[in-house]
Amino acid sequence: MNKKHVVFIINPKSGVERQKEIQQGIDAHLDNEKYTHEIQYTEFIKHGTKLAKEAAIAGAYAVVAVGGDGSVNDVVQGLIGTNALLAIIPKGSGNGMARTMKIPLDTNEAIKVINTGHTANMDIGFANNRPFISNAGVAFDALISKKFAKSEKRGFMIYSWLVTKYMWLYKSWDWHITVDGRTFTQRAFMVNVANGQQFGYNFKIAPMASFTDGQLDLIIIRKFPKIMGGAIVVRAMNGSIARSPYVEHIKGREITISHPSLKLMQTDGDAHPCEHTITFSIKQGAQRVIVP
Repeated sequence: MNKKHVVFIINPKSGVERQKEIQQGIDAHLDNEKYTHEIQYTEFIKHGTKLAKEAAIAGAYAVVAVGGDGSVNDVVQGLIGTNALLAIIPKGSGNGMARTMKIPLDTNEAIKVINTGHTANMDIGFANNRPFISNAGVAFDALISKKFAKSEKRGFMIYSWLVTKYMWLYKSWDWHITVDGRTFTQRAFMVNVANGQQFGYNFKIAPMASFTDGQLDLIIIRKFPKIMGGAIVVRAMNGSIARSPYVEHIKGREITISHPSLKLMQTDGDAHPCEHTITFSIKQGAQRVIVP
C-alpha cells in the first residue's frame, strides 16, 4: 500500500518547546502505516500560503495548519483549487474554527483525528476576494483584532481586557447593508459575517452558523446601553447571543456592507486596511478538511 504524504506547516515563533511537543506528538500518534510526513516552518508573512501550495502541487495528501485561525487562513489560501486536504492542529490564541469543527485542542488528540481520514467539505467566504474560513468583520471586532495583534501578550485575559476597555470607547456607526438584494441601514456596534461559529475562547458570535451550508451568517449587534455589554458577552459564551434584543441574525449568500469612513476590516482575526465598501460572498464546499 502506498503511503500518503502529510505536510505540517508551523510558525517557528510558536517557540522551541511547542515545536518539540508537536514533533513528539507526530512521532507517537501519526499512523506510520498510512502516512509519511515532513515538517516545514514559515519564515515570513504569507509563507504558509506558498508552502501549502507547493505541497499540494507536489502531491501531498494533506497539509496541516499548526496554529490559530490566521495560520489556517494562510494554508487554505494555498490549497484552494487543489486536491490536498486541510487538517488543523489548533495552537493559536482563540482557535475559533477548530472549536467550530470540534477538533480537539490537545495536540495528541488532534493528530489522532488526522488518522481517521474523515472529511467534510468546508465553505470558504470571501471579503472583496480575500478568503476567510471563520469570520470577517468591519466594526468593533476589526478594532479588537488590530489591538490584539499589536499586543505583546496573548491569551484570553488580554483579549477580555481589550474588549472591556474598548467597549466603553467605541462609537456605533450607521451602516448601509445589502443581503441578497435587500438593502437597509442599521446603526450598529458590530457587524460580523460568519462562516464558523466563534471568534475563539468559546465566544460564539454565530452559534447557528454552519461551515457546510453554503450560506453566510450576518450578525448585527445594534447600539446598546454599555451597561448591557456584560449580558451580551454572557449570551455569546452560552450560545444564546441571537436571542438578545440587541442582536439581529440574517443568512445570505452575498452581503455588502459600506460606510464612508470605513478603513479597517478583519478576516479570521487579522486586521487589514480596506475601502469603504466590502462585498462578502461564499463558495460552497471549496475545501475538504479532515474532521473528527
